[in-house]
This record gives sequence, structure tokens and C-alpha cells, in this order.
Amino acid sequence: QVQLVESGGGLVQAGGSLRLSCVASGRTFTNYAMGWFRQAPGKEREFVAVISQGGGLTYYIDSVKGRFTISRDNNKNTAYLQMNSLKPEDTAIYYCAAARLHGGMRSSEYDYWGQGTQVTVSS
Repeated sequence: QVQLVESGGGLVQAGGSLRLSCVASGRTFTNYAMGWFRQAPGKEREFVAVISQGGGLTYYIDSVKGRFTISRDNNKNTAYLQMNSLKPEDTAIYYCAAARLHGGMRSSEYDYWGQGTQVTVSS
């Protein structure tokens, strides 16, 4: 089992920044690719970004490229999502997830999920 706990969400004005953290425990962190997803009210959960086990590979959805940065610190068992130039349409609950094998864009590829952290961007 892997336990994931997100933090760092909150209320921010458009154009502002937040950094989300996801602390993992229970298994070897470096065995897992880490992804971030989000779910806005009334919408399906959406992939945001993923980082490989070693941190050398990242991938983002087009709508956040150039604004969001995913990273990880394997010494701290923590993944991060730095979010800059936030827009009202970024408002959602953000979830981190761990994938034992390849971490892609589909929720089904991930084995463990956190409880989520709310991000609200006001206009």
C-alpha cells in the first residue's frame, strides 16, 4: 500500500501561484511514477501532469504547459505541482496519484490516490 497526502491548495486570485505537495508513505517512492489530476465541479477527472520514477521525464496537458511544473524529491518522498499564472478555469480538486508501471494520462494506470486538495482561483 501507498498512502498519499496532498497539501497546498487554497484560494488565490487569477494570475497568482500555488505549490501543491504530495507526500507518499508505505512503499518505495522511487518505484512509482507520480501524476496529478484535477476534477472541477460537474466535470470528469482530468489528467494534468506526470513525472517518471527518476524525475527525468515529464508530460503535461496543453492547457497547463508553460504555467505548471511537476517535480519530485525522492529523498523526501514528495511530489510537487508548481502552478503559476493561475486562471479561474484551473479551479478544481487536485489529486496526486502513484503508478507502479508507466504513468500515463488515464486514471486506470494509477494504483494509489490521495484524497485531494481544493484549488480555487478567483477572477
